[in-house]
Amino acid sequence: MKLPVIKHLTEFIEQNDVDYILETIETLEALTEAPLKDEELDVIGELISNLYGAVEVDKLIKEGNSKKDALNMFMKRVLGAIDK
Repeated sequence: MKLPVIKHLTEFIEQNDVDYILETIETLEALTEAPLKDEELDVIGELISNLYGAVEVDKLIKEGNSKKDALNMFMKRVLGAIDK
């Protein structure tokens, strides 16, 4: 996951709507069923994880957290999951 990408996508959600992101996730997930190379699947997987990250940050913002706090909370949760 790339924090700058998640931050940018979060701004996109603020300006538009989270539904665009959710539809993009669905499209990319459907694309993973195509006969693709491992490298291509890795790129799609990275995109999907960043998109899901932005959706989670958006939820934290809608719960009343500032954008900065929401991003920090999310990344701490991700890093905590990696350490386990």
